[in-house]
Amino acid sequence: MHALMNTRARRFAVAAAIGSVALLSAGCTSTGSAEPNSANEAVGDELAPSIYCGEECQAQLALDVDPASIDCSVGVSWSSASFPYGAKSTQQIPEFAEAFFPGMQVTVSDGQGDATTQSGQVDDMIAQGIDVLIVSPQDAAALAGAVDRATDAGIKVIAADRAVDTTVSTYIGSDNVEAGQVSGEAIVADFPDGAKVVELAGSLGASPTIDRGDGFRSAIEGTGVEIIATQTANYDRAEGLKVMEDFLQRFGSGEIDAVYTHNDQMSFGAIQAIKEAGREGEIKVYGIDGESGALDLVKAGEYAATVGYPLVVKESVIAAAKLCADEAIDERIVLDSTLINADNVDEYTGRAPQ
Repeated sequence: MHALMNTRARRFAVAAAIGSVALLSAGCTSTGSAEPNSANEAVGDELAPSIYCGEECQAQLALDVDPASIDCSVGVSWSSASFPYGAKSTQQIPEFAEAFFPGMQVTVSDGQGDATTQSGQVDDMIAQGIDVLIVSPQDAAALAGAVDRATDAGIKVIAADRAVDTTVSTYIGSDNVEAGQVSGEAIVADFPDGAKVVELAGSLGASPTIDRGDGFRSAIEGTGVEIIATQTANYDRAEGLKVMEDFLQRFGSGEIDAVYTHNDQMSFGAIQAIKEAGREGEIKVYGIDGESGALDLVKAGEYAATVGYPLVVKESVIAAAKLCADEAIDERIVLDSTLINADNVDEYTGRAPQ
């Protein structure tokens, strides 16, 4: 499923339908900066998943009823809106719902990076009597209780982007283990004689952090690539800068060959630190997400590679509509991801995963 070659570069020109609406991809141009921006930010003119929802994903999200017949209340509980993925998701989910499901009422909460706060917000939504909960948990284990309380109240639950350690109606997102594997394989390929790697990890306890770390380790096992240090930087650019500065002080010239980060924001901070230390010629940076700014840095030769991890905005809303209509839905819906490097970056410029 994951290969270093451009296995996912196919155009998703699939003649499928969601209800009576043709599935056509939509997008907008990006600014080309390292700041949050995305080819998927536009709601678009048609009811359709993102271009990263392949044929199987599209079939899983086919909606049988008339979108105008959807009448329900949806609560959105996101771990944090302070980082780009969360900020875009919490903004775009209600926008997409309003555009195509006028009878869907959407309430959004920001967990502010705190599992206790997020759990309380979920309980508030349960008390409000929502029909469907879309949750991206700060901590997979800590939010399980709140999700169980929602389920016990008859609420259908969608885990979006991040998994939760309990049963849900469906979990939508790319495969984080695969994303880590693809990044690890890229480093192995770029350093056939081995490499010393420092790792900037995401938030402790978050399912993407665990999976992206495990996937990377499985890819480098038995090779000459080794992790010499790992430190959490909480998916944050400023923390990524600080952690990388510390690594550069700890390891002198020639002691670090590559950096593996769990997201582009930490990569941006790491790249800044490496530049300021004057060591950009000796260290390559690899990350995950596929923000438009990351693609710009890949194109400029400043970022070795990023693995696309698409937003799940459109897919989550369509899944919520299916659940509101009591339509069956698969327990796992996987979006496509791909390695984006200098060889294929032009194919994704203007349609970044994030």
